[in-house]
Amino acid sequence: MKKVLVRDTLAADGIQILKNAPGIEVDVMTNLTRDELKGIIRDYDVLAIRSTTKVRKEIIDHAEKIAVIGRAGVGLDNVDIAAASSTAVISGLFCSHKHRLIFRDV
Repeated sequence: MKKVLVRDTLAADGIQILKNAPGIEVDVMTNLTRDELKGIIRDYDVLAIRSTTKVRKEIIDHAEKIAVIGRAGVGLDNVDIAAASSTAVISGLFCSHKHRLIFRDV
């Protein structure tokens, strides 16, 4: 079972697509503090964000299992690309109607 952490508010239909996908467990936690996120991120395979969450090196260093950081929206200015790339984390963009494509092979 792969685990997805939805950290920012996403469209309900997009979250439902993820929840309906076989082999994926989805946790929606939009009110985590930075320290709380650092404490739980190690348990997740995917981190889904928008612009609110800043995924900096200090978070990525705790993300032992993360395979995908999915950013709903335009740009990746809130993701430390250098840190993500150095730990083989894939950073990507997605929109609600394509969630299934992004997370299909996670």
